[in-house]
Amino acid sequence: MAKPALSRAIKLYGTDVPDGKRRTLTAGSITAMLDNGALRYIRYRGTEVLRGISYLLRDKNWGTYGPAIEDLKVRQGKDGFSVSYTATAKDKEQGMRYAARIEAKSDGTVLFQVTATPLTDFLTNRSGFVVLHPLVGVVGEKVEIVHTDGKKQKSRFPKFISPGQPVFEIRSLKHTVMPGVTATVLMEGNKFEMEDHRNWMDASYKTYVCSLLDPWPYTLPKGESFTQSITLTIEGKPAAKKAAKAGSAISVDAGKPKGQIPYVGAGIPMAEAKAALDKADLIEAMGPAHLICQIDGRESGQAEAAAAYRALREKTGIPMALEVILPAKAPATDEFNAIASELRAADFRPDTIIITQAHDLKSFQPNTPRPWGPTYEEMAAAVRADFPDVPLGGGMLSYFTELNRKPAPQGVFDFVTHTVCPIVHAADDLSVMETLESLPSIIASTRNMMGKTPYALGPSSIPCRDNPYGAAVAPNPGNGRVCLSNMDPRQRGLFAAAWNLGLIAAMAKGGLDSVVLGAVTGPQGVIYRKADYKQPWFDAAKAAVYPAYHVLAGLSAASGNKRLDSTSSAPSTVAVIGHQSRAGKELWLANLTSEPQKVKVTGFDGPARLHRLSDGNFQTLAMKPDYLSSPGEAVKKVPALALGPYGIVRIRSA
Repeated sequence: MAKPALSRAIKLYGTDVPDGKRRTLTAGSITAMLDNGALRYIRYRGTEVLRGISYLLRDKNWGTYGPAIEDLKVRQGKDGFSVSYTATAKDKEQGMRYAARIEAKSDGTVLFQVTATPLTDFLTNRSGFVVLHPLVGVVGEKVEIVHTDGKKQKSRFPKFISPGQPVFEIRSLKHTVMPGVTATVLMEGNKFEMEDHRNWMDASYKTYVCSLLDPWPYTLPKGESFTQSITLTIEGKPAAKKAAKAGSAISVDAGKPKGQIPYVGAGIPMAEAKAALDKADLIEAMGPAHLICQIDGRESGQAEAAAAYRALREKTGIPMALEVILPAKAPATDEFNAIASELRAADFRPDTIIITQAHDLKSFQPNTPRPWGPTYEEMAAAVRADFPDVPLGGGMLSYFTELNRKPAPQGVFDFVTHTVCPIVHAADDLSVMETLESLPSIIASTRNMMGKTPYALGPSSIPCRDNPYGAAVAPNPGNGRVCLSNMDPRQRGLFAAAWNLGLIAAMAKGGLDSVVLGAVTGPQGVIYRKADYKQPWFDAAKAAVYPAYHVLAGLSAASGNKRLDSTSSAPSTVAVIGHQSRAGKELWLANLTSEPQKVKVTGFDGPARLHRLSDGNFQTLAMKPDYLSSPGEAVKKVPALALGPYGIVRIRSA
């Protein structure tokens, strides 16, 4: 039998399905990336002005159409560039055709105009332009707003993440790009409003067409064309700026001790209880500081799942926290007592409990009515009546957005938790890695809400554990990159290993007490098991784990150690986390890009041993869970390092 094919794409992304093709265009000092008809990373003299301008059509369920682009024409001239194309977006019920024109000139202007014609009556929640402002140099900074009625307002981009829309009825936004230079975004063809995209882990402020205050979905009549346009104008005289040399190495400094490494763990969804027990040896070898399992009061088989958790704890000795979901159909005391009786039947007493209710798994707009459900205080009282000595957590099992819209009152819980997911609004590779940039804002905003209450990040991974915004998670039968799917092929590749390291590094720098990665097994897992979906190469190989397993294993072992205040000169390109113990220093670096990176390390003296996670040793990583126990590469001095695409290196004092 022929050996299963192991392509470079599977090593990096877990799938051979390609991501989109992109091209960088220039207009004098302006550069922009053309990506599937949209503009991304619009920069002036290397400084990012806008994260993107795109034209999106959404259906009545917030599904985003993937347009078929035709007659694409791209012209790159000396003084600018132009792009034109037509596109069709449709499903079985409705369709829209539109013509797009983009023109950028060296005088500092960029125009993006679209004329659209519904092919049928088109029922939509939102159709039109989306403008994204980046975070670096923008968070908390001044913005001048012109409203649709012509009135001007001086304001600031929110420092802490706004749970609702911070700006309404927008015609234009003006902000400072660099000393002496401003950028104005004029939005025509409809009214626009802004939301704080950081809520969903997106690294941007998002200004979109129409308003959520108006009724939706709404119907665009068949045959009635409409035009919208975005005009970016960059003005001023910049101070001289010395550009970095192309190809120069990224600097990473090990740093001095500051704080500690969070306690790193992994999740066990209720549906994975038996599968996790079957992989007890690999879980024990991975050595998470704790496991977060779950009992959903709406589901059957609670005692069976609890029995599996008890058996797993007995086999591994790993402490277990239990997420409890109340159905929210009766008083909290009654519903929790019913679940507690199932736990007693299984002789399972969790070390920690996290309590929530079913309605809080879904999203609600700020200040809108919610279905009846028990309050935070009622849920906490119900748990403490049965488990008075068990630490109790509250907050949201869903994303930061939901916690921001319904904060847990201070003093009710021993700790507060939420999760994150990087594929809520976009699922391409660039967008997923960008989400790490939002974490400092999420951490600061959570701290601002809850004061000094201990802070834990619940099970989080690239695939989503649940969909707060729809009836179910999105299917992904083709092993592609799909928003809000609970199965993302990149979980099996080096991509996820790098993203998870970046996640832990940011949370450690933010001073979190605990960080839990998605799951031990299953679609969000780090240990391979057969599944009802295809896992290219893994299904036919003798694979045991995915590369992210080694990140979790290595950093779990560092739980509670002194954290080194390590820094990277390009944190969106190379992530770093370091710690120190009696054995010496340890530094982890991750390349967050698809391009090779050169890294120069300072602050790490003396001989060391290196362990690499790369496409070159992918099979070893997949088949040898104890890879980090191998001697590694001995060096007398930490050299200048080369990291391949999404490559990781661990540096340990010898």
